[in-house]
Amino acid sequence: MHSELTSRSALHDVLPTVLGYIGIGIAFGIVSRAAGISVLITLLISTFVYAGSAQFVLITMLVNHSPLLSIVFSIFLVNARMMLMSTTLSPYFKQEPTWKNILLGTFLTDESFALGMNKLNYTNRTLGFTWLNTVNLAAYLTWLTGTGMGALLGSLITEPNKFGFQFAITAMFIGLLYLQVISDKTIQIKLQVEVILFVLLLTYFGMAFIPGNLLILVVTLLGCMLGVSLKHAHN
Repeated sequence: MHSELTSRSALHDVLPTVLGYIGIGIAFGIVSRAAGISVLITLLISTFVYAGSAQFVLITMLVNHSPLLSIVFSIFLVNARMMLMSTTLSPYFKQEPTWKNILLGTFLTDESFALGMNKLNYTNRTLGFTWLNTVNLAAYLTWLTGTGMGALLGSLITEPNKFGFQFAITAMFIGLLYLQVISDKTIQIKLQVEVILFVLLLTYFGMAFIPGNLLILVVTLLGCMLGVSLKHAHN
């Protein structure tokens, strides 16, 4: 990464994420087809839902014939973290008109958010609409491409779990977390590791008492609170 906030810079920065999206998109397309969902519906899900891990949840609930309200509520819970991410990014776009902020929030993903947080380390804590919008759209188009490829391959791979496709998203998050830790020079690595360990332990023990989707929000909020407290204490 470097300090430029142009479209060309965005395409360069998002390339590793885009490559990951192809794999995950293919995985989703294959899983969807294996569940009996048509190619068209699979593409429409990625086009209008565009929710990464939540789409895998959606497929599972559709196959189990879950009630519509249950599906909507579950997808909302899985993606509720996006409100926290959008709120975190919003101060960097105060000068932009409302429609641009809505556009950025609509296409924001975990990966583009993490990429934006990493970019701050190289741009003197600034972000630009052109850069983030290009990142978002590149990721979105790649996700659709990967989904289409997976949907077409789905008829050939009937048991996708044998190939470990369900681990694709986890692997990408691990990579993004590593990049964030090594690139952020404003926070000591020791402090970051402490927060990461806290989140891991809280998630592990929390699974026994809190539903998975709600646990994501609880752990995120508590992790943020601990991070802020430790940062102020070290300063």
